[in-house]
Amino acid sequence: MRHLPNIICLVRIALIVPLLQAMVAGEQALILVLFSIAAVSDALDGYLAKRFQWTSDLGRILDPMADKLLLMSVFITAAWLDIAPWWVATVAVARDLVIGFGAIIFRLWFGRLRGRPSVISKINTGMQILYLLAVILASAIQLPPREVLDALAVVMVITTVASGTDYVLRFMRRAFAQAAVA
Repeated sequence: MRHLPNIICLVRIALIVPLLQAMVAGEQALILVLFSIAAVSDALDGYLAKRFQWTSDLGRILDPMADKLLLMSVFITAAWLDIAPWWVATVAVARDLVIGFGAIIFRLWFGRLRGRPSVISKINTGMQILYLLAVILASAIQLPPREVLDALAVVMVITTVASGTDYVLRFMRRAFAQAAVA
């Protein structure tokens, strides 16, 4: 049972290809089902890992990787299909690329990454999921209205920029602290 959170992460990764195929094919009901399953699985694996201490080194890598792969691929596909604006998708994808490259550089130059996602990062992931769900719903049933989508986009972009900035500052503080000790 202790590997259940990792299995859920793998299922989330496996859902990406059929979800993107459904998006390209315009299969609205299937898109909603697959994206909803992926979104719920994100919350479920984290809850199980924390609640039952089913954490692992693999899970610390797999969970954020599953989130980034899912969200980046859906943002890019939604923008490509003209469901979401490119500028919103670009901000979301850029944040994940900056964090990913920052993590790689930190790991190569300073050693092991330790730490947990910050509160703003968790809020941002929730806002990105909420925004994408709203965009998917709007493309399927024309609800919520454009004004709501625009407001969600603005809030999501603000949390995305705040979260990205937070990660960069945390990486830099830790790097400078380790450099000062060395």
